Amino acid sequence: MMGPAHSLSGAAAWLGVGAAMSAAGHPMPWPVLVVGALICAGAALAPDLDHKSATISRAFGPLSRGLCEVVDKISYSVYKATRAPRDARRTGGHRTLTHTWLWAVLIGGGASALAVTAGRWGVLALLFVHLVLAVEGLLWRAARMSSDILVWLLGATSAWTLAGVLDQPGNGADWLFTGPGQEYLWLGLPILLGALVHDIGDALTVSGCPILWPLPIAGKRWYPIGPPKAMRFRAGSWVELKVLMPVFMILGGAGGASALGFF
Repeated sequence: MMGPAHSLSGAAAWLGVGAAMSAAGHPMPWPVLVVGALICAGAALAPDLDHKSATISRAFGPLSRGLCEVVDKISYSVYKATRAPRDARRTGGHRTLTHTWLWAVLIGGGASALAVTAGRWGVLALLFVHLVLAVEGLLWRAARMSSDILVWLLGATSAWTLAGVLDQPGNGADWLFTGPGQEYLWLGLPILLGALVHDIGDALTVSGCPILWPLPIAGKRWYPIGPPKAMRFRAGSWVELKVLMPVFMILGGAGGASALGFF
């Protein structure tokens, strides 16, 4: 999938979680719903850190472009070191390590650890990075037409404002995890979900996605999970733009309305 579809699917997924929590009798505070949806929208771009032409590579200028090159090389090295005889030979690391369930768990767990151990500045860093990514994904046309500095300023001011809202009593800093020192531990959940939603989206395309690595399937370590080939589509095709993106918008809107108790 392309960046905008990934971000929309991430936001819709978190809003769906909010609807499910509300139906189960444990509604999210509205700041958790909003902030979680934005973080998940940004996190749904992050697995493409292994692709130098992806949306995320442009988000932070030379820093993100350089990081993408490093992650690509690391992913390729892991692929070569762990490939089974039936796995295809390849020349790059795209859709390998960062497109697995293990990566999603590690990145989500790492984000939660940062939020808890680094205090407010760790929370602000997580919010800033993912809000910038959310702008790049959800508002991609506007983001490309504006300067990077304006996008970064928007991300920074939004992160500061939303952190202040969450800090207010009852607004969700301690949502789900209420023990002493566990404030913002939940921030890893939308990041984990965003990565998994990205992988599922890529699994729908013609190349599939090795979500279950390193579990061996059909003699392969990097088996490309996906539906039957007749049901797959090419990234950026009309199926993604004309069908899936409108569906994500509708599902996200319905999920958000349900989570907020409108129906």
